[in-house]
Amino acid sequence: MTKRIEAKYKINRRLGVNLWGRSKSPLNSRDYGPGEHGQRRKKPTDYGTQLMAKQKLKGYYGNISEKQFRRYYDESVRRHGDTSENLIGILERRLDTVVYRMKLVPTVFASRQFVNHGHIKVNGRRVNIPSYLVRDGDVIEIGEKARQMALVLEALGSPERDVPEYVSFDTHQMKGTFIRAPKLADVPYPVQMEPNLVIEFYSR
Repeated sequence: MTKRIEAKYKINRRLGVNLWGRSKSPLNSRDYGPGEHGQRRKKPTDYGTQLMAKQKLKGYYGNISEKQFRRYYDESVRRHGDTSENLIGILERRLDTVVYRMKLVPTVFASRQFVNHGHIKVNGRRVNIPSYLVRDGDVIEIGEKARQMALVLEALGSPERDVPEYVSFDTHQMKGTFIRAPKLADVPYPVQMEPNLVIEFYSR
């Protein structure tokens, strides 16, 4: 288990936001950073604001390394269209993100582990790489053995989140489709994300 997964709610307190909108977040009762100096807040510089935007986006998608996140930025620059929208589209194509969006697991961290353990098939083929990028029209389904897992049943019945319109999911067949890459406005972030500031950070 990585340090980030162990301290996922510490990320909330450090960034000062309930990043995943969960009722269990300690930020609901302690809306300041961890440690003895956590309640001291200074006005951030432009660099600090951009860095915070990057940390929020990286943190939201779980355990994405700086090297991999930088690759997503480079790819979003290469593609036609708005770079910040391209970045969001790439992040939402990650298989662990799609599994999370389909409400098969309660958290993005659980989604990464779920994919790693081989519980997910893409177009009938088992894929155990969380960073695998799905394409429009790809069919994602859960393996037979995992369909009755308490983790899955709890997540499907949770009222905390809804399945967004760019993903479809049939709870009876335990199968869904990635319809299209979303725009920033389509993604149900519990907090405001500012990918434009992330682009500015890497463009410095």
